[in-house]
Amino acid sequence: MTRIAIVYHSGYGHTAKQAEAVHAGAAAISGVTATLYPIDADGNLPASTWEALDAADAIVFGSPTYMGMVSWQFKKFADASSKPWFAQKWKDKVAAGFTNSASINGDKLSTLHYLNTLAMQHGMIWVGTGMLPSNTKAATRNDLNWLAGSSGLLAQSPSDSSPEEGPLPGDLETAKQFGARIANITKHIHG
Repeated sequence: MTRIAIVYHSGYGHTAKQAEAVHAGAAAISGVTATLYPIDADGNLPASTWEALDAADAIVFGSPTYMGMVSWQFKKFADASSKPWFAQKWKDKVAAGFTNSASINGDKLSTLHYLNTLAMQHGMIWVGTGMLPSNTKAATRNDLNWLAGSSGLLAQSPSDSSPEEGPLPGDLETAKQFGARIANITKHIHG
C-alpha cells in the first residue's frame, strides 16, 4: 500500500475542508491509503503522527495563508521537523502543498514557496498541480484551477464565510484532482 500523509493546520475550518478534498482524491486511487493529520491550535502533533509521517511515502503540507505566510501553528510544526531533517527521514518522499486565504490573491504564493522550501530542505520530491489554469473569457469561478496554481493548490474562502460556504466547489474539485495526482505519482515513484 502506498501511504500518503496530509499534515495541515486550519484556523477556521476552511483549510480543513480543502485538506479533506485532497484526501478524498488521494484515497480514491487504488492501492493508496491517505490519512489526515491536523496540527492542533497550539501547533502540536502527537508522537504517533510524527511516526506516521516518517513511515509515509508522501507528505502533503497544508496551511492557511495569514499575513502572506503559513500560520504560526504550521511554522511551529515545520521548525519541529528539524528532528526528522537531521536524520534525513523524509528524503526522497513525495511532497506537495496547499493553501487557502480570504482574498483571491492574498499572497498565497508566498505560502506555497515556503512549503516548497521546507520540502526541498528535507530532500523531498515536489509535485505541482499539473493543471492548466481556467483563464479564458468563458471561464467561471467554479472551473478547475480557476486560481491558476501550478506549484501547489490554491483555494479562496471569503473572510465572512463559514466552512460550509467556502472553499467553493471548483476549488474543492481542483483539490480532489490534485490529491489523485499526488497519489498516482507517489505510486509510480514508491509503488
